[in-house]
Amino acid sequence: MTISKGDRLPSTTFTKMTENGPEAVPSEDYFAGKTVAIFSVPGAFTPTCSAKHLPGFIDKSEALKAKGVDEIACTAVNDAFVMGAWGKSAGADGKVTMLADGNADFAQAVGLTMDGSKFGLGTRGQRFSMIVKDGVVEELNIEAPGDFKVSSADYLLEQL
Repeated sequence: MTISKGDRLPSTTFTKMTENGPEAVPSEDYFAGKTVAIFSVPGAFTPTCSAKHLPGFIDKSEALKAKGVDEIACTAVNDAFVMGAWGKSAGADGKVTMLADGNADFAQAVGLTMDGSKFGLGTRGQRFSMIVKDGVVEELNIEAPGDFKVSSADYLLEQL
C-alpha cells in the first residue's frame, strides 16, 4: 500500500556516512519534531538524479529553509558509501543529508518501489518528494515512470 498525505511514516532505518563510517539513522528519530523535505531518486550517480534532481535541492536549499524546512534529505536504494561519495561530489555537504536505503526498507515500507531489473538495478525507490512534519506526510509528489516534474525542488518549494 502506498503512503498518502496525512499518514505517519513507518519505522525504518536509514544509514548515513559520517567521519566515523556508516551510522544508523532511525526514521522516527530523524523526522521527530521537525519539517523535512525528503526526495527519493532511483540511484546515485544516475543521469537525471545527478544532473537535475540532487543539484536542484542543493541550489534551492536556502529557499526551502526560508519557507520553514528544517532539513533536506535525499534517499536512494544505494549503500551509505555510495550516497556519501555522491553527496560529496555534488557539493551536498551542509545542504542535503544523504540517507542510504540500502535494502529498500524505506521504499518498501512507504510502498514506493520500482523494478529496475531490466536495467540491472533490481528493486529501487521510485522518484518522489515529500514534506514531512514531525513524522507525518504533509505533501507527497510521485513521478510517473521516466518523468522528472513533480518531485523537483522547484515544485516542492511552490507547495510551501
